[in-house]
Amino acid sequence: MPEVKRTIKIVTEQKIIDKPSGVEGFPLRRWNIQIFVVNERNEDVPATIFEKAVYKLHPSFEARQVQTFKRQPFRIEEEGWGEFDMEIVLSTMDKGGDHALQHDLNFQNNRYEAKHTVTFKNPKPGLLAALKETGPTYGDENGVKPKRGDDGAKKKKKDKSIDMEKLAENLQKLGEDDLLQVVQWVHDHKTPDTYTKNDVEQGEFSVDLYTLPDHLVRMLWDFSQEKVGS
Repeated sequence: MPEVKRTIKIVTEQKIIDKPSGVEGFPLRRWNIQIFVVNERNEDVPATIFEKAVYKLHPSFEARQVQTFKRQPFRIEEEGWGEFDMEIVLSTMDKGGDHALQHDLNFQNNRYEAKHTVTFKNPKPGLLAALKETGPTYGDENGVKPKRGDDGAKKKKKDKSIDMEKLAENLQKLGEDDLLQVVQWVHDHKTPDTYTKNDVEQGEFSVDLYTLPDHLVRMLWDFSQEKVGS
C-alpha cells in the first residue's frame, strides 16, 4: 500500500529549580517536552497531522502518570529528580492510527532533541492533504502533484457500496498467488492517473487505490471479498 514518511522531532528542556527534591544528591528539576514535524526545508512546524499526544510517565507520578494533550505543540511540563524512559503515543488525524514513540528523559543537557521517523500507510485524503503541507507524498514522487481538491474528487467518484479502507485491509490479507493476480489486473487496467510504485529490491508493489478506475476497484473488491470474506 502507498505510504508517506515524516520526521517527528521531540524537544526536551530541563533546569534545576530551587525546591527540595527529598532525595540527597538529586536536585529537583522542571522539565518540559514539545513535539514538532520537520518539513522538507528542515524547519520545525506544528504537528497538525496528529490529533493528540498521550505521555506515559514513570509510575511514581501516580495520578499524573498518563497525560493527554490535544493542542500543538503537545507541551507537557513536570517536576522531578529522576531520569526515566517514557512512551509517547501520537494519534493521527483522520483516524489514521496511533504511533508509539519511546523517549529518554535525561538531564545530560539543558535542551536536547530526538528525531523519529513515522510511516503513514495508505493515508486517507484528509491526512494526505495535511502531509502535503510538510513535504512530498507518494503522489509527488514522479514529479506530478495532484491538483487541489483531486483527492476528494477521487474518493467521491468511487462506488459507495465499496469500503475503500476494508478493501485495503483485504488486499493485505491475500496470499502470494492472489496478490500476483491483483498486480496483473492493476497493470492491465490502470490509466494515466493511476499511481503505482514497484520496489524490485524490497519486493514490494504499492498502488493508490483512489487512483484506480472504478471498474477495477469493483473487480478487486469482489475478488478480495471472495478470498478473505467480510
